Amino acid sequence: MNIAVKPVGLGLVLLAVLRREIALGFRQKGEVLTPLVFFVVIASLFPLGVGPESALLLRMAPGVLWVSALLAAMLSLQRMFATDYADGSLEQMALSTTPLALLVLAKALAHFLLAGLPLVLMAPVLGLQFGLDSRALGILMLSLLLGTPTLSLIGSIGAALTLGVRGAGVLLSLLILPLYIPVLIFGAGAVEADAAGLGIGGHLSLMAALLVLSLFFSPLATAAALRISLE
Repeated sequence: MNIAVKPVGLGLVLLAVLRREIALGFRQKGEVLTPLVFFVVIASLFPLGVGPESALLLRMAPGVLWVSALLAAMLSLQRMFATDYADGSLEQMALSTTPLALLVLAKALAHFLLAGLPLVLMAPVLGLQFGLDSRALGILMLSLLLGTPTLSLIGSIGAALTLGVRGAGVLLSLLILPLYIPVLIFGAGAVEADAAGLGIGGHLSLMAALLVLSLFFSPLATAAALRISLE
């Protein structure tokens, strides 16, 4: 009987933490709007700086949009655990009977919903500036939908390792940017492969594999890093 109830209880805890994080995020609208505005500004400046040459813009589009999304998603990573660390809530989470990895997973999912999902929804609008057709825009959205949760999960490890460290923003970037490179390569490569008439299944499959691996390993690694930071 207890074996059947326990997953339900953990699921309710996950939903409760997720609702809490989303509610806190909407109270501090800057955390939601800043990555989105940054994404729009960076992606919009490239067509203005490069010029109206359509062939060049089409070649640049996947890389520019993916790099812009990656950098935008990084902006709010530092605050993923900072508020709970400052008010002592993080210590209570670590001492609770709920697995810390589950709470970390909820926080990473909330980060994706607040900082990653808006980028996915905005990407087609920005892609029109580069002359991408409807098929390319769909592939771009799909690659971002697979990639941005992975960015949040991997980024949670860096946020935990740099918790309470002076100059954490720079250190966080140095730690996680190398880990972001495979996601960037396969995400932008999917759009480029379709434009070249090649199959995109391999790129998307690898991105899905990275997402599954991140879902399994990142919460455990982040929980371990948080316990080290709290000692």
